[in-house]
Amino acid sequence: MERAKILRSLIEETGLSIKAFSAKADIPYTTLRSILDRGIGNASVDNVMKICKTIGITVEELDSMVSGEARSQREASTIAAHLDGVDLTADEEEDLNKYIDFLLSRRKK
Repeated sequence: MERAKILRSLIEETGLSIKAFSAKADIPYTTLRSILDRGIGNASVDNVMKICKTIGITVEELDSMVSGEARSQREASTIAAHLDGVDLTADEEEDLNKYIDFLLSRRKK
């Protein structure tokens, strides 16, 4: 059920309603509701991939969020927003994400 909670939260962050998101992801509304309410355990792989793709993450990133191993792109953007007056390019944001992941990976040792 943890994955479903994360997906629900990420969908809410898009600013779309569940119904609007289901249309954007090309998934029937009732199917998406079922996945979010009951968990992704019985969902088709195709539907989980559609949800993740529409949110802008990979299935692997979803797994990482569940285990707390990595931060999402949104978290790096939030950190970058604290760099007053500094506009980061997409490449610099990607580097920031990689650096955050690197730092977090060192904690486990």
